[in-house]
Amino acid sequence: MGNDLAAFAKENGVKYFMISYTDLFSGQRAKLVPAQAIADMQKDGAGFAGFATWLDLTPAHPDMLAVPDPDSVIQLPWKPEVAWVAANCIMDNKEVGQAPRNTLKRLIAEAAADGMHVKTGVEAEFFLISPDGKAISDEYDTASKPCYDQQAVMRRYDVIAEICDHMLALGWGAYQNDHEDANGQFEMNWAFDDALPTADKHSFFKFMVKSIAEKHGLRATFMPKPFQGLTGNGCHAHISVWDETGKTNVFADNSMELGLSAKGKNFLGGIMKHASALAAITNPTVNSYKRINAPRTISGATWAPNTVTWTGNNRTHMVRVPGPGRFELRLPDGAANPYLLQAVIIAAGLDGIRSKADPGKRYDIDMYQLGHTVTDAPKLPLNLLDALREFDHDKSLKAALGEEFSSAYLKLKHQEWNSYASHFTQWERDHTLDI
Repeated sequence: MGNDLAAFAKENGVKYFMISYTDLFSGQRAKLVPAQAIADMQKDGAGFAGFATWLDLTPAHPDMLAVPDPDSVIQLPWKPEVAWVAANCIMDNKEVGQAPRNTLKRLIAEAAADGMHVKTGVEAEFFLISPDGKAISDEYDTASKPCYDQQAVMRRYDVIAEICDHMLALGWGAYQNDHEDANGQFEMNWAFDDALPTADKHSFFKFMVKSIAEKHGLRATFMPKPFQGLTGNGCHAHISVWDETGKTNVFADNSMELGLSAKGKNFLGGIMKHASALAAITNPTVNSYKRINAPRTISGATWAPNTVTWTGNNRTHMVRVPGPGRFELRLPDGAANPYLLQAVIIAAGLDGIRSKADPGKRYDIDMYQLGHTVTDAPKLPLNLLDALREFDHDKSLKAALGEEFSSAYLKLKHQEWNSYASHFTQWERDHTLDI
């Protein structure tokens, strides 16, 4: 990409840059900067009032400066005169410790200092819905088992193909698209990468999908459980660790169980050890727990875990090992912050390696049918408040993510829970009005 955004603009006909950062609640914040001003912005950053977004700041704080990272720049394929660029948040000449991208960068550096490069891929599921958000957008998408539905995916060909064309043009290595297990739901896959590029692509992907959907008169949502009775939006993460050269997968060892090395099992052990606490990050909204604790859906399965278990190539567990040298964490959902998702995976995994954590017993049963027979594995949190309490009690995970981040996240998320808890619902009226 090069390091000079002004030169990038000149070479590619870019008129404006979106200098973008993601706040603690996954809100994507940006300033639209003319190319003529980008040189100064690249040097000094674009000014934001941090309190006006979901960060634990006050109106009295000085300007927060979003300094663009030129390595992340992406020219909008659907509007080439604009380029998006991820930014790092600075205040008083210091990194803002609670900012998600800064949190991830610090943990990547920590892993690199131990000779490890974490590589991940994400599977970001989404629904295409009506503009008012009340229904799926395709009235004919009604099958009880709609996964991989050929007719349904082709009825949304114009949207899906346009997004995939853009990913191909960007060199992301897009390789498959499908209709997912819920009516109106889709998944699009691209190649795995180092954790920071994956997070930047994930962030841009959400922006791109929403933008293209709007262009076609539709709306896209990554909400974990937008419709009762339908499978929710997961964001499964495939995880591997490579050596300092980035060429040798240190999780791969064909002499070991499932082809997962001792270091890989320790990393997995860290994920298992911190699972209940990391749910506060991987499943960050009130709605998240309607997905991981959902009753059986119309299709016959939720495809989401509710117990801390791992397995081989079996999709009914929280973690599966589908092949040598990697594992899939099936806990995260569509609301997960692209940067914090990667950060908490690295934080938990590094702790697992350093403490030589054992992932515990491997289960190969169908958890949806026989999960009740597993009595020695923790259940995942039932709601956001339980998850926040688990996170607050996990001192080592909080320390790994940074005390400034952890304190800010817990404070704002508790405020969100309190807002939800004080909201009167129709359920209450239906069930307690005549008590």
